[in-house]
Amino acid sequence: MYENRSFSDKTWLVLKGLGMGAANKVPGISGGVVAFVAGFYEEFIYSLQKINKKAFKLLIGGRFKSLYRYTNGQFLSLLILGMIISYFSISKILDYLILHYEVYVWSAFFGMIIGSTYFIAKDFGDWNRKYAAYLLCGLIAGVGISFLEPAKENSNLIFVFFCGIISVSGMTLPGLSGSFILILLGNYVLLLVDSVNALFDTIANIFQLDFSWIYDPERIELLKVLVVFSLGSLVGLVSLSHLLAYVLKRFKKATYAVIIGFIAGSLGVVWPWKDEKYVLDALGEIQHDANGREIITGYTRYFPEHFGTETILAIVFMIVGVAIVLSLDWYDNYKKSQHV
Repeated sequence: MYENRSFSDKTWLVLKGLGMGAANKVPGISGGVVAFVAGFYEEFIYSLQKINKKAFKLLIGGRFKSLYRYTNGQFLSLLILGMIISYFSISKILDYLILHYEVYVWSAFFGMIIGSTYFIAKDFGDWNRKYAAYLLCGLIAGVGISFLEPAKENSNLIFVFFCGIISVSGMTLPGLSGSFILILLGNYVLLLVDSVNALFDTIANIFQLDFSWIYDPERIELLKVLVVFSLGSLVGLVSLSHLLAYVLKRFKKATYAVIIGFIAGSLGVVWPWKDEKYVLDALGEIQHDANGREIITGYTRYFPEHFGTETILAIVFMIVGVAIVLSLDWYDNYKKSQHV
């Protein structure tokens, strides 16, 4: 299955993994959209579906070569390599850019989602009332989720496991941002910032032969949280891929219609002009959680009042975002013409 890849194809797979990893960490952006637009969504889902009883038997029996071939291991390993690299590189850069150039970053993402919606819809084929209804359902669900208010942080390990199952939906369901779901569940900072930073610091300490972190209860707790979250993500990834593979085989166009609606509905999450809403006490002061962070309850979205430099640049970044996605379509058509 999908063997004999060229070095160029392997490199592109790692780069696609970089894109998925970066997208999965940013609230409002779905790694599944990257997979969809980059043209490997179905291979990704069907490869994950191969992680089943037969794969487990091959693993237990020590038949690793057969396991690697059966699960399309080359594809998955290169993609995961890209995601891991992204997690400790590109995602860090994105954190910096969002902190210092927030409006421009969200504008670029907004444009990329518009481009993604067009990219997927253009090859859909004929629309009828049934598919239009599926599209509307996806659109309503996407918009509805984007306007929900976040819960409070919860480090209970059972809840963290549940967060792992739910958050991984961003990799398998285009338009549903796993990171944004974690914000709604109140655990985005705990699971994608604090625990990841704890792992990063621990790896750095090990390379420095510094094992004092073993006696740091806060570090150990964060590492436990990360392990449980990762296990939940793995369970969610495998179970959701089986469900989606089943649905795609039997209801492909209906599924695509829902996905197009979902992606379009997620535009509200990445709307560039928004202000955070915070929990206030009786005196009108912003309340903080146990870790001293301001508690966000949602966002107030608005249109810019002045058509100044910042607004013009934001619109330019939207256009750039659309162009980035459409350039993938151009590149795909170019590659096909070269093989004719």
